[in-house]
Amino acid sequence: MGMSVTISVAAEQDAEQIFRLQYLCFQSEAALYGNYRIDPLVQSLDSVREEVTTDCVFVARLGDEVVGSVRGRIAEDGAASIGKLCVHPRLQGHGIGARLLRAAEATLAEEHGATRFRLHTGRRNEGNLRLYRRVGYETVGTVEGADGIPMTVLEKAAPAGSYAATA
Repeated sequence: MGMSVTISVAAEQDAEQIFRLQYLCFQSEAALYGNYRIDPLVQSLDSVREEVTTDCVFVARLGDEVVGSVRGRIAEDGAASIGKLCVHPRLQGHGIGARLLRAAEATLAEEHGATRFRLHTGRRNEGNLRLYRRVGYETVGTVEGADGIPMTVLEKAAPAGSYAATA
């Protein structure tokens, strides 16, 4: 592959590519549970557009193609909620997900004052759990999603001081 993957803040015109990528990537999650009504698969394009303009959204690009995405926002309790991390299936396992997480964490800490990061993933998704633990997240509980999927809740503290741009 002659090009390298770059990480950047999502632009409004990225919403449709993010929407399509999300739909592709979350098929495997839905298959784990036999539930194709999970939130990432039923989210509307308009809702994705709104998140791109209101949330902290990063994309991974290979040339002009969006091949990864992640979203974050500050929750009511002051922690940063990170979600809908996805990387195109053909590019998984190359560190792109970790780079997207670092970019979102850095921005949420530096620009929004987050001191903790929280995310949810399906309890059966061992690949996601391995990634999140590898980058410092620890299991803090379980919840059932609105779609009935049992979720593992993971958190990690933001490092003290300046967050180095490691994306």
